[in-house]
Amino acid sequence: MRSIVLGCLLIVCSFASQAQQKPTELDKSPMDMSYWPDNYPILRMSGKAKDQPVARLIYSRPLKSGRDIFGGIIKYNELWRLGANESTELELFKNVRIGGKLLPAGRYTMYCIPGENKWTIIINRDNYCWGSFTYDSRKDVLRTDIEVGRNNEVVEAFTMYFDDARNGANLIILWDNLKAVMPITLNGDNPQPSKKNTPKKN
Repeated sequence: MRSIVLGCLLIVCSFASQAQQKPTELDKSPMDMSYWPDNYPILRMSGKAKDQPVARLIYSRPLKSGRDIFGGIIKYNELWRLGANESTELELFKNVRIGGKLLPAGRYTMYCIPGENKWTIIINRDNYCWGSFTYDSRKDVLRTDIEVGRNNEVVEAFTMYFDDARNGANLIILWDNLKAVMPITLNGDNPQPSKKNTPKKN
């Protein structure tokens, strides 16, 4: 009898605990993802992408919401997470070069030190970070300066995407009335897909 009572109490406590849990609220800065090549998942589903992507970028997209962004909430010459919430994550499936420097395939976090005339992009090997609070410069893999200029229109939501270019792609960064461009080139030592197991056509 005692075991039955204890069992009932455990069930009641379990339901009470679950009732107190609240669902996660919609984030003010939603998370987004960009691929190189663009729309890679759709290309793969349609059979137009037979190889793995070059890169995938996971980042949060804060809104301008009438605020002064650069020189305002984003301070010049101070470390910025390139978005909001979790640090921006760059996953490379192939070796690339950024600023002439080799960046091997792997998973990294990205940070930025914005200036009025140029930005310093930082690639760091420490993953799963929130913001830039635990940033450790000793784990930097690469730093490069990129150009920044005025954009033709005001962009409400922070945006990052890959734009195809000769020998690679440009990572385009847009927010408010600014546009920054980081050129990325494919490294020549990437292994080519094996043809050994490719069936011969009759």
